[in-house]
Order: sequence, then structure tokens, then C-alpha cells
Amino acid sequence: MMVGDKKYRLDDFELYNLAREFRKKVYKLIKQLPSEERYCLEPQIRRAIVSVTNNIAEGHGRWHYQENIQFCRVSRGSVEEILDDINVCLDEGYGEKNHNEALKEDGYALVAKINSYIAYLRKCKQGANEQSVVDDRTNHQSPITNRTSTINKILEH
Repeated sequence: MMVGDKKYRLDDFELYNLAREFRKKVYKLIKQLPSEERYCLEPQIRRAIVSVTNNIAEGHGRWHYQENIQFCRVSRGSVEEILDDINVCLDEGYGEKNHNEALKEDGYALVAKINSYIAYLRKCKQGANEQSVVDDRTNHQSPITNRTSTINKILEH
């Protein structure tokens, strides 16, 4: 199995795609912010929401469970930061209230998916001590197999 195989593609990774959809919705909120937030809240939200997908992507590209878990933790923290920013918008009356409330629910759902993925990685890490396969990229022992399809099945729950 080569890294270029479709089963390893970031674009096919469900958690990443969920985070992308969340990012698109957050960008709609950013476009509704008043001009006085151009240099304060707007860049803060942009940095946090891009961090969500960037860290999921970087973790996906790592071939060690613990590194992937750490990037997921950072991503989860960024989602929580966005949730706080949405609360600021709600408190200040920025954007459409219904959109913001729905966005918060999407954020909480994304946190739950990230938590499920972290739990999956921890379980795999424990099992990797018992069984491993050869990583074709480096010819070293690695517990990674057909992870994207397996992960997508886990995230469905």
C-alpha cells in the first residue's frame, strides 16, 4: 500500500470533511460581522477555524497514533475556541441568531466526532502493541492499515 493510494487521501477522510463543512459555515458568520470587528474578532475566528482543519489534516498525515492524537486535541481546542467566539456573536447580536445557534450545535457535534476519533486512535495504539504490519513507505513496523475506511465507519456512530 502506498501513501498515494485513495484510501489514505485526506479528501476521503470523513472527520476532515465534517470540519471543512463547519469551517464553511463559520466563514458565513465571519462575513456578517460588523466592521468594528475587522481587526479583533474576525481574525481571531479565522485563525481558530483554519486551525481546526489544519490540525486534523496534519494529524491525518502522521503515521504515529500519539502524534495524530495530539493534533486532534489541538483541533478540538480550536473548535471550543470557535464555540466561545460564537457566544460572543450571540451576546453582541452579530449575525443571525438561528444560524449561530445551529453553528454551535454543529461545533458540539464536531467535538464529539473528534473525541470518537481520539478514542479510536487510543484503541488502535493499544492493539498495535500486540500486532503490527509493515509500513510500505519506510519498511518499518507500523500499525496503520486501511485506516480511512475503518475510521469513517467509526465516525458514523
